[in-house]
Amino acid sequence: SMELLAPAGNLDKLKTAVLYGADAVYLAGPKFSLRGASDNFSDTELCEGIKFAHLNNCKTYVTLNAFLHDKELRELPEYVRFLEKTSVDAVIVSDLGVLTVVQQHSKLPVHLSTQASCLNIHSAKVWKNLGVKRLVLGREVS
Repeated sequence: SMELLAPAGNLDKLKTAVLYGADAVYLAGPKFSLRGASDNFSDTELCEGIKFAHLNNCKTYVTLNAFLHDKELRELPEYVRFLEKTSVDAVIVSDLGVLTVVQQHSKLPVHLSTQASCLNIHSAKVWKNLGVKRLVLGREVS
């Protein structure tokens, strides 16, 4: 089924998207995301936003779509465990290392970001076989 997915750059934008009918919103915390131009969410705001969305029957996806170096990957498990406690509906990734860490430290569903540039059926099947539940095709496709 079709889903209206809206960006939520901050808590006010999340509430606006939810109240105007978004089925789901994607948002970013302070690290591990490519949403650098957005205000992004503190941990407290993230919890508040997810709770607000869920109370209004809206799903939430947190972006973990940055490409990380080993040092950053070592910091990721703690954040992934935090996200799992927030009841976020899924995380959005681009990096195979991030996917691996998420799968090792949580049961969170994983969606593939457009940043991963999945452009063909063969790539889509590989990501599916790796456990990705949904993918957003690369921008080059449209």
